[in-house]
Amino acid sequence: MNDLFEDFDDISELAEGLDDPSVGTRIMAVIELADNADPAAIPYLSKAITDEDAGVRKQAALALTNFDGPETAAALVSALKDSDSAVIEAATVSLKELKDPASGDAILPHLRDEDDIALTACLSGIKELRRTEAMGPAIEALQRASVDVRVQAVGVIGWLQDEGSLPALRSATKDQDVLVRRTALAALGFSKSEHAEATLIEGLSDPEWLAREAAAETLAKSGSAESISNLRAALQDDFWQVRLKAVRSLGKLGATEAAMEIGPMMDLPIPNLRKECAAVLGELAVQETLPFLQKYEDDADPDVRKNVRWALGKLAA
Repeated sequence: MNDLFEDFDDISELAEGLDDPSVGTRIMAVIELADNADPAAIPYLSKAITDEDAGVRKQAALALTNFDGPETAAALVSALKDSDSAVIEAATVSLKELKDPASGDAILPHLRDEDDIALTACLSGIKELRRTEAMGPAIEALQRASVDVRVQAVGVIGWLQDEGSLPALRSATKDQDVLVRRTALAALGFSKSEHAEATLIEGLSDPEWLAREAAAETLAKSGSAESISNLRAALQDDFWQVRLKAVRSLGKLGATEAAMEIGPMMDLPIPNLRKECAAVLGELAVQETLPFLQKYEDDADPDVRKNVRWALGKLAA
């Protein structure tokens, strides 16, 4: 049976527009190839990523977000050497969307690239692919001067969830840059090692609140009595964001002994913190915290009211 519209979806016909002298026509051809979502379009989009016009190259890099596999990855990696920063940025975004582990075949050879921008993009692209071969280059990348490179390297190491990487992650929690330290502290969440827990507890004393916040959140995954005592101390942190994560972690750890310390925090004029405190008080269900919840049953913030009433129901049950 003939389909009236079958010719509209013919990849080779759509690709003819890539050779048109008009830049606008070539860009539209790229868009149509991407919309078609047929893997047969990948070679044509790979060709478009070398177009003489930066606008076409950028559109091709963005279009490859809709595809996966080694051929797609290879085209995107090549675009990281483009002379136009917008093309490089588009390729970086698309690399992060890769999900097929085989895509890593095209990225692995570039994990020691001398160019920091290209290396950052390749590390971010291979992170979720969890290729064990990336561990060595990622650990080496922790010595690079670029903060962006080091942050992405820690992300690669953390996603591999290999206890053998623990020394590298612990070392990264002492990095001079807070974003690297924060990422490393979060990455330690995969490990149940006492060394990881000790490092996270040290992170609660980091001079930057962003790192302390990550440590407080990640400690929920260790569950020891020592973690609980240190999280209780973090309830007095100068930054409410750290307090909030400490409250949340204490709730996840079922730390009923902290309930009477969390209750008075309902009086703080920070709706997000009151909302979290109410939810955790409901989870812990310690009857002595009832007055703290009743006081805010009609809180001006609807999210706080919702959590308070839920918590009151839990205590009543």
